[in-house]
Amino acid sequence: MTKEGAPIALGTEKIGKLLMQYAIPAIIAMTASSLYNITDSIFIGHGVGSMALSGLAITFPLMNLAAAFGSLVGMGAATLLSVRLGQKDYDTANNILGNVFVLNLIFGLAYSVVILLFLKPILYFFGASDSTLPYAYDFMQILLCGNVFTHMYFGLNAMLRSSGHPQKAMFATIFTVMINLVLNPLFIFGFGWGIRGSAFATIISQIIVLLWQIYIFSDRNNFIHLKKGIYRLKKNIVKDSLSIGMAPFLMNAASCVIVVLINQGLIRNGGDLAVGAYGIVNRTAFLFVMIVMGVNQGMQPIAGYNYGAGLYSRVMEVLKKAIIIATVVMATGFLLIELFPHAVASVFTTDNELTDLAVMGLRLVFMFYPLIGFQMVTSTFFQSIGKPGKAIFLSVTRQVLFLIPCLLILPGLWGINGVWLSMPIADMVSVIVSLTLLINQIKKLKNIG
Repeated sequence: MTKEGAPIALGTEKIGKLLMQYAIPAIIAMTASSLYNITDSIFIGHGVGSMALSGLAITFPLMNLAAAFGSLVGMGAATLLSVRLGQKDYDTANNILGNVFVLNLIFGLAYSVVILLFLKPILYFFGASDSTLPYAYDFMQILLCGNVFTHMYFGLNAMLRSSGHPQKAMFATIFTVMINLVLNPLFIFGFGWGIRGSAFATIISQIIVLLWQIYIFSDRNNFIHLKKGIYRLKKNIVKDSLSIGMAPFLMNAASCVIVVLINQGLIRNGGDLAVGAYGIVNRTAFLFVMIVMGVNQGMQPIAGYNYGAGLYSRVMEVLKKAIIIATVVMATGFLLIELFPHAVASVFTTDNELTDLAVMGLRLVFMFYPLIGFQMVTSTFFQSIGKPGKAIFLSVTRQVLFLIPCLLILPGLWGINGVWLSMPIADMVSVIVSLTLLINQIKKLKNIG
């Protein structure tokens, strides 16, 4: 995109059309990303076994923590880029791209080195047993060796989306999924590499697509591109990017703690198979969460640009439409799980005991799902308009103030059901808090307008 073709349409085109233009590619990409994780679990469940699924679930906290550092840089910089484009600050936009490249390199390498040094004790602390540790260790060791490529891949994809290339960002994710779908069965079944084969498939697919992303950003005809002079870290860009990205970082970091507590609670009350059941519940739930995240990613550049341009009525309009779509998505997930839980669980495993545990978890976790879309959109909305404090508050309240106490108290009262019920109870309370904050922000925007 040339400077003359800067995304001024974000401030002039109809909101409904813009949201579809940006959200549909993001939804497709996020759905593909979720299917990417689901197919990993399916191949591992059928190709390696039930204990391998439990081992995979043990690694979720580490993957959430890696995603936390990735979102700290990528999502924060993407929001900052949208606001700067709305302000017509094109030089800073290029510097943001260069700083994202360097920051992802630093964070990706640092995370891998530190975790690899203490991987086994960390996995034991997260709930691994002698039966599940070998699977968790083999899988995570490969992912950590390629973690820097994962960070770079997600970071550049966020830059593609916010710089006016939502379709290319979508295709990047779809290409990753397609390559993974080919390599996963080849490595697991064909080469007999087991769970390590799934990890290799994940990293290789991301490296291939990362090379394509770098090729796109190396084109000097693009509006923003990789060039000399943009890689030196600038204090204001780093500070603003990390400040805005702190909300999704804390959300993912808190998710790391949450998953550890969930795994430990399930092991105490249901054993290793209960952890495998959580793996199934987690992958299924994230299919719908990722779709809403796609809606949020479509909303983010529109809300950020128009907020930066002072077009507050358009900001309100895109918020309203995003909430409606997210609510429909989550309500669909609720109906699917409540009506067909056995069919969903059996996709991942043929183990009857594991299927029964997963069915119970699915029905309880999805209890208040129709309301969760609103909370997710609200949190991203505050992040999109450069209000990181409120976005952080919403993230912290749901994960730390509500869910952690539930996970510490309810399993002692209701056993394994207490673990499952902790999640919908925390969701419901966080929806009420989100509604209160959003009403106050809407009043402020109307007064400014």
